[in-house]
Amino acid sequence: MRVALVQLTSGRDLDSNLELLRARVREAAARRSAVVVFPEAMMRAFGNSLVDVAEPLDGPWATAVRAAADEAGVVVVAGMFTPGEPGTVRNTLLVHGRGIDAHYDKIHLYDAFGFKESETVTPGTQPVQFTLDGVTFGLATCYDVRFPALFTANASAGAHVQLVCASWGAGPGKAAQWDLLVRSRAVDTTSYVLACGQSDPAAAGVEARHGAPTGIGRSAVVGPFGNLIERAGDAPEILYADIDTEVVEEARRTLPVLANRVPL
Repeated sequence: MRVALVQLTSGRDLDSNLELLRARVREAAARRSAVVVFPEAMMRAFGNSLVDVAEPLDGPWATAVRAAADEAGVVVVAGMFTPGEPGTVRNTLLVHGRGIDAHYDKIHLYDAFGFKESETVTPGTQPVQFTLDGVTFGLATCYDVRFPALFTANASAGAHVQLVCASWGAGPGKAAQWDLLVRSRAVDTTSYVLACGQSDPAAAGVEARHGAPTGIGRSAVVGPFGNLIERAGDAPEILYADIDTEVVEEARRTLPVLANRVPL
């Protein structure tokens, strides 16, 4: 199965972001991708108001994403914002296509490095997986990658692939941490990790609010032993990952960390 990771920089305008999504879905589908993954905050970039654009999962933006997925015959995974508790949003991954309709609300909120996501975002509570043609995917969003238990829960539920959609904040040491974390979550769970981040706005030629976590690029395809298969640069591009579940099964026979876990 081929999965496309679409690294790009979204902006403030929802319609422009939707047109960008449609174009990349068509491009990835033409390359025989079954799943097309977009970053966190695809609906609207961080550094802009989110409460005023948050909409239900049957709202116009989500409906348009579903139509793009159905037209191309692929599963689309894209970051959007849905209503949370009063005055807040939920940081949501919408998943739709080929008979699948699901969503994941980000569990771990980014209260770190001087940022306070919990002031504006209502957290999710449940891990989410979906299965397409015998391949099971677990979902995670950005800061979630620092919490191994979520990835173990996904793998224990059958996930062969962990999808991480991100808008990673820049700063000293942050790129090295991202690289380390996406590889660590793969070897923790003997799963593929496909990490799709927002590109660096400067490399994309897009003006962004200073200090907002608007992306550094470095999307990655990581194998079940933690081996780096491919990594993007900082500018917009698409990575293509060809998933083989037999590689996962072999990794789990060779390194049975999931089976050997001892509850503490």
